[in-house]
Amino acid sequence: MRRSLLATAGLLAPAGAAALLLALAPAALADGTADGFTIEDPRITESSGLVASKKHPGVYWTHNDSDDGSYLYAVDGRSGKTLARLTLAGVGQARDVEAVSIGPDGDLYVGDIGDNLGGTWDHVWIYRLPEPDKLTDRTVKATQYDVTYADGARDAEALMVHPKTGKVYIADKKDDGTGGLYEAPAELKPGRNNVFKRIADIDLWATDGAFSPDGQVLVLRSYFGARSYTWKDGRPQDGERVDVPIQRQGESVAYSPDGTTLMFGSEGQGSDVVPEAAPGAPESPGKGGPGGGSGGSGGNSGGGDGDDGGLPTGALALGAAVLAALGLKGLFKREER
Repeated sequence: MRRSLLATAGLLAPAGAAALLLALAPAALADGTADGFTIEDPRITESSGLVASKKHPGVYWTHNDSDDGSYLYAVDGRSGKTLARLTLAGVGQARDVEAVSIGPDGDLYVGDIGDNLGGTWDHVWIYRLPEPDKLTDRTVKATQYDVTYADGARDAEALMVHPKTGKVYIADKKDDGTGGLYEAPAELKPGRNNVFKRIADIDLWATDGAFSPDGQVLVLRSYFGARSYTWKDGRPQDGERVDVPIQRQGESVAYSPDGTTLMFGSEGQGSDVVPEAAPGAPESPGKGGPGGGSGGSGGNSGGGDGDDGGLPTGALALGAAVLAALGLKGLFKREER
């Protein structure tokens, strides 16, 4: 069946191929689609990062990729409606916001770390702000940190804060399989250059990442796959495949607060956030969905088997056919800016 669908997808016009992919997605997902949600806000067209609120159960923080300004959106994981929009004050004009995470102190960390020009910015930024006690539209003072990399500029979309140590990590996005994981200095300081150093190789085109709530697992995702790494002595080890749903443009991943579920998000207006069982975790009755109060957040690189991290072969082949029909430019936007 998938082989015939693959042939059909390759013959369709771009709009038809995209429609076929979206129509097939519910059947291709392992399960749990009913426990996800759809982002309803028409202002959120490029949801690129996702993390669960610590103060507001069932709420997810997300943001647009670019061309939106310095905003964070609090989205209700039950209805998909926006409950609040935060305007970040004290920072420059956002350039290419790609990730959001929460530290053990409850602060939100926003990664303005994308570089669609292929790693040519002389620096990127991280914004840090306290999560508000009340969900209302408001302006929040943020601290801005200038960031560079010890081995030169690069494009990145994954920023993760370790839930126990508070250390910040960035995984760069390399389509040639030579990506890496970078570690922040012991303390991020405003008004100075904070140099991130490469600590591990990551054989994955990383579009986002998340630590498990206990800090023992790091998950990195790409457009069509994901890998989980055991976190030991401040380093990722033993990469293993993780199942991911088929999505229009898989951009984000976050753990549920109880660690049982991974929430996968996508770009596009009206995009879906889809739950999947977290690696090694027992499946909870609610699949980590909003009703259960859940939400989002290289030593060994793994991924060397050429399967892009974890999507079943048939689904990956289907994705490749759709990409061929749509064109890489339309989906990945590497040449847009």
